[in-house]
Amino acid sequence: MPDKNKFDAIVIGAGMSGGWSAKELCEKGLKTLLLERGRDVKHLKDYPTTNMLPWEFEHRGEIPYEIQKDNPVVSRCYAFREDAMHFFCKDTEHPYVQEKPFDWIRGYHVGGKSIMWARQTQRWSDFDFEGPARDGFAVDWPIRYKDLAPWYSYVEKFAGIAGNKDGLDTLPDGEFLPPWELSCVENHFKESVAKNFKNRHVIFARCAHLTQPQQIHLDQGRGQCQARNLCQRGCPFGGYFNANSTTIPWADKTGNLTLRPHSVVHSIIYDEQKQKATGVRVIDEKTKEATEFFADVIFLNAGAINSNLVLLNSTSKRFPNGLGNDNGLLGKYFAFHNYRARISAKYDGMLDFKTENGRASGAYIPRFRNVYKQETDFLRGYAATFNAGRYGAWVDTNGLYGEELKSKLLANGDALGPWYVGSQCMGETIPKETNYLSLDSHLKDAWGIPQIKFNVSYDDNDEKLIKDFTEQYTEMFEKAGFTDIKVTDSKQAPGLDIHEMGGVRMGKDPKTSLLNSSNQLHACKNLIVSDGACMTSTSTQNPSLTYMALAARAANLAVEALKKGDI
Repeated sequence: MPDKNKFDAIVIGAGMSGGWSAKELCEKGLKTLLLERGRDVKHLKDYPTTNMLPWEFEHRGEIPYEIQKDNPVVSRCYAFREDAMHFFCKDTEHPYVQEKPFDWIRGYHVGGKSIMWARQTQRWSDFDFEGPARDGFAVDWPIRYKDLAPWYSYVEKFAGIAGNKDGLDTLPDGEFLPPWELSCVENHFKESVAKNFKNRHVIFARCAHLTQPQQIHLDQGRGQCQARNLCQRGCPFGGYFNANSTTIPWADKTGNLTLRPHSVVHSIIYDEQKQKATGVRVIDEKTKEATEFFADVIFLNAGAINSNLVLLNSTSKRFPNGLGNDNGLLGKYFAFHNYRARISAKYDGMLDFKTENGRASGAYIPRFRNVYKQETDFLRGYAATFNAGRYGAWVDTNGLYGEELKSKLLANGDALGPWYVGSQCMGETIPKETNYLSLDSHLKDAWGIPQIKFNVSYDDNDEKLIKDFTEQYTEMFEKAGFTDIKVTDSKQAPGLDIHEMGGVRMGKDPKTSLLNSSNQLHACKNLIVSDGACMTSTSTQNPSLTYMALAARAANLAVEALKKGDI
């Protein structure tokens, strides 16, 4: 009689990268257990607000004061609103320790943050993979763009990515569906930047939306994006990529998937005789009952921070300081993206134009600093968003009421003010040993697992980067004829960028890294980490597409290694 707790593979985490791991393994014939610490969320069935109209929300989309007061961290997230707050972890339910301020935004359910993400998808280039070796920070990546390029194409075709072939060496082209158009003011800015600045480009911001579904997307049961911009609710059309509508159902239809929600992973079991990971210890989210599951290969895709936590908590005689932590670097060199700097302005031209209908993405300015040579007093660089639109004109209704107020509002209802424009910095932070995660020696969560402790902060490099962004974008805005330019620094804590990376970094040398070029733990080859925890450096691009490509690649390499008996 087969052991119901034994599988060919176990995947920890049913989110952005875990969904890809499960899909690849199931397609290759492996009986796969997919563990998710939170509840199940079925595509369509479990999107309760997806078709609600504004007036159907009790608070018109706003978060009540009492909920904000009880959840100061998650309330800072732009998508934590009345229509999607049920997809976010509440601060009080999942506490953690902040030795230094860190805003940890989480979604504990099947699909994870792939339901609520911003859907921006850019490839890395060799400038990004070669950055650490060239600039002397972090350690050298064990892979280059050529290693990941076919996997970028693979996941792009399946997920569906809208974009232009821009021909930029800093941002390689991919397998694109048609993009939306830039607005007239965005095109004006594009032309101004091209005229006045060398090696600076304004492009359509590539995004994971089905503008023109292909057969593979129809086979998934997905339809065309309607540009409703309500994506954080879950999309009834399957118009954008999330694990719930794509990778997980695809894995399930193979007959090889066992999805187990409400499964909080306590730790990974290591067999000292076999010198392998043999299983995982799971605590039932509701009953607190402990269970063990076993497999030949284990994939850790719990999200960067929780993947660090699981490894740190997986102690044994062989690994007293966490699984694979022979060099003492587990949890260290943790990094993120610097989203503090913003710039806004007005534009008084093109007043005979306005924007109509929706679109899922705006413009994007790829990194242009320190690309071909070191040219500033800070390392690496930044990318930025760019968007333009028009607000309704301000109407003076002071002292008016009743019919007079109504008439004034109706008479000016179609009036528009000038164009507004804005950019937000997406800066690369430098992984360093002093930015680290650890386990608290006293505090535990509701499942008896030590709470994660953050010691993460900005540094002088980040401050110099912000200063340069401010100077460069002020000049770019001035050249474009924008007025009333305002620069702000949000001073937000690390974490609100929601791009957590590192702590279990890839590298060539087991003395300075935790994972090899196949995302295998150096000291335990049948344990694969292919979520944000594996990142050696952060680049400036939104990281999710790279996580997907790494996860798909690592799963396929692991299957090949299993067949050869190498793991």
